[in-house]
Amino acid sequence: MIDRQFNEIDLRKMLHHAKSYHQDIIEGRWIITTHHLQHPWEVIVEPDSTSNLLVVITAYPVWEE
Repeated sequence: MIDRQFNEIDLRKMLHHAKSYHQDIIEGRWIITTHHLQHPWEVIVEPDSTSNLLVVITAYPVWEE
């Protein structure tokens, strides 16, 4: 997380303020659309139904063209 300039608190805020979500190309994973520092980001997550948790796979900024 440090190499992408966010921490756990930032990640929790991004998830709390999610704008939308849709399925990833990998089955069972979801892409959450959000913002961080006024820029669009995507967070890839995978629900773990066994432990009732949401596992964060990665998060990255989305560069608009």
